[in-house]
Amino acid sequence: MKSLRGFLENIRPSFEKGGKLERFYPLYEATDTFLYSTDEVTTVEPHVRDSVDVKRIMTLVVYALLPCVFMAMWNTGYQANLAMQNMDIAAAPGLRGALLTALVGYDPNSFIANLIHGALYFIPIYFVSVAVGGFWEVLFGIVRKEDVNEGLLVSSLIFPLSLPPTIPLWQVALGITFGIVVAKEIFGGTGRNFINPAMAGRAFLYFAYPAQNSGDAVWVAADGFTGATPLTALGTTDMNTGMEALNISWTQAFLGIEPGSLGETSALACLIGAVIIAYTGVGSWRIMLSMLVGGMGFSALLWIIGSDTNPMFLMPPWWHLVAGSFAFGLVFIITDPVSATLTQTGKWFYGATAGILTILIRVINPAYPEGLMMAILLSNVFAPVIDYFVLQANIKRRIKRNGT
Repeated sequence: MKSLRGFLENIRPSFEKGGKLERFYPLYEATDTFLYSTDEVTTVEPHVRDSVDVKRIMTLVVYALLPCVFMAMWNTGYQANLAMQNMDIAAAPGLRGALLTALVGYDPNSFIANLIHGALYFIPIYFVSVAVGGFWEVLFGIVRKEDVNEGLLVSSLIFPLSLPPTIPLWQVALGITFGIVVAKEIFGGTGRNFINPAMAGRAFLYFAYPAQNSGDAVWVAADGFTGATPLTALGTTDMNTGMEALNISWTQAFLGIEPGSLGETSALACLIGAVIIAYTGVGSWRIMLSMLVGGMGFSALLWIIGSDTNPMFLMPPWWHLVAGSFAFGLVFIITDPVSATLTQTGKWFYGATAGILTILIRVINPAYPEGLMMAILLSNVFAPVIDYFVLQANIKRRIKRNGT
């Protein structure tokens, strides 16, 4: 590591002002700060508060996402191996299948086989997300002559975790491009995006290429096999079948052993992440709690009201929490500090709005079984409005109290 540190220090003058490669300083700075902590610190006492910076915040979020990454690989492999076993398929086609056969085989009871099989799907998707997203971040950094921010580390990880395992890699490149360029960079970059870039990219793919991002055939990585997510299964079932249409237990759904997006299925993994980001203060516990209360409260109301024609009304609130991506969005997406509300009171309204909208879209419109993505994007748009009314209410209270 000392030799690498020495190499970076030796080439640094070439990238600094006046150097031959001055234009590419953002690329050098991004590489340096990714590998090492910055040595630039404040020395005036009023500014010395904590060692927290953007890099530390983003690193903590990445740590919190690791349980979801693990489930993205293990559950994807497990669902694929289980499907091939049920279909009596000897091996998956292509290079991926040949590699997996040579390594561990297709036994769904093998922890290693499941993990490696899932990794062969997740890692290429993640690599494309990081590479393409990093390209745009560096390009805009060079053009603007600004440092490249570590926010890419989180966006490029959340985005692939929200995708189906069978998505074509070229669509991954398009989606992260839309999220980084359209939802973030054209508004000024990190700290200026008014909607979450990862969710913007996911929404773009959902509406631009619905065949590869929705339906029953995209959630299990096995050719010729269709496996509906619990929300899709319940939304298309007969009213007489009810919750039995899910074919999984609540415990399985809580652990994440079900078809779905790569890293959004496990409420347990999200719970571990919630503890990390809440304890470290990286994510607002107020937003998480209010979204939980709003979503569960509204789903309980609809469950009590019931319906004779819509089977989604049959899903009780505790199932909404573990089905689909509700837990993932509650922990990792709605807490994005840039696109969320800034006022403490506003955080309560913001989180509750996201929770209610998620359940509203899920239940009232069964044709669109997962309402989280649109709910969060809508909440992002209304975040400044919520802060505005909170501030105006505070101003009116102060005027009334002071009499001026």
